[in-house]
Amino acid sequence: MSQTADFTAITERMIKRIRATDAMGLNGFPHYADTTTGEWTTTPDGFWTGGFWPGVLWHAFDQTGDSALRDSAARWTERLSARTESRSVFKGFLFHFAGATGDMLAGDPKARELALAAAQSLQRAFHPSIGLIPLGKEAEEAHTVGDNDTNIDGLSASLVMAWAGVRTGDTVLLQTAVDHALRSGDYCVRDDDSVCQSASFDGETGKLIRNYTHKGYSDASTWTRAQGWAMLGYSYLAGIDRENPRLLRMAERVSDWWIAHVPSDLIALWDFDAPEQPSTPRDTSGTAIAAASLLRLAHAHPDESRARSYRDFAERTVHALCAEVTPTEQGDTRPPGILTRGCFDKTREEATEAELIWGDYFLLESLRILSGTLDIERLYPRG
Repeated sequence: MSQTADFTAITERMIKRIRATDAMGLNGFPHYADTTTGEWTTTPDGFWTGGFWPGVLWHAFDQTGDSALRDSAARWTERLSARTESRSVFKGFLFHFAGATGDMLAGDPKARELALAAAQSLQRAFHPSIGLIPLGKEAEEAHTVGDNDTNIDGLSASLVMAWAGVRTGDTVLLQTAVDHALRSGDYCVRDDDSVCQSASFDGETGKLIRNYTHKGYSDASTWTRAQGWAMLGYSYLAGIDRENPRLLRMAERVSDWWIAHVPSDLIALWDFDAPEQPSTPRDTSGTAIAAASLLRLAHAHPDESRARSYRDFAERTVHALCAEVTPTEQGDTRPPGILTRGCFDKTREEATEAELIWGDYFLLESLRILSGTLDIERLYPRG
């Protein structure tokens, strides 16, 4: 079987899983699932992860043309409408992957309306004197960090703001997205190009007080999803604002670090500094983020040779991830299409070997790009 055929087969398996989840009649947004039974733990309002569920539905509709999947995606996206004004930088996750994706893949007017409203709300939360959007008092990480903190996950705000800036022709909104991203890098991207998750700053001057990794192995460690979110944010923005060399350089730095440090089997540990032992959890979700990011960087990079190199590494990574999708071996009786070995929160021992909805999203998107059923250009806004 060719690799492209293999990617197509895994895509079909994942869409079967999406259909099965949709048929469950869940009351809340799928968050993480038991990889043995396929049973989902849900969140009532979407937490920071809820946008990925309509996101996979939009992709499944685009892949199959099944209007029932489109209708379901639209319903779940609209259920997020109360969150457009929430005081959390993480609503960028919700409305980029539910709203902007619904606009880009399906031309859905309500999805577009909600994504634009969230982007404009995020712009209003931008602090010019600091140069970024703080986490916000309703941020889902408020149990461990404060309003004078930021973390690299907050680059999700730049995704939806950049999309909205191009979509509406609002250059100020686009510039806000870029400023927020670059300032976040000033705080969180280390000199060696690894990424710390969080930073505290003076609320008046913006002066850095400390940086740390609150969900990782240690304060000084490199939590896998922190590196992945940085890769995603800078790679996507480099493809939108191609006149800004700082964005491309940031994307190269954090991506090259990943390539140099990921284990030889290409599936990252939950934290790059965690002891590499058989019992140490891997994180397929962070690995899927990295693969999707490398495809974006390949799309954005002006050098054909380097672009090809990034795409090749992404393809190898996706191939490794395919081996983690149920059934993983002959006789595997688990529900098909589950991406196993996702690690949500090792510090709290929560869902450390689970299916994670954002891992599903980024693997499905990558599979579609690599198998040729999705032109990556469609993931970028049109004015």
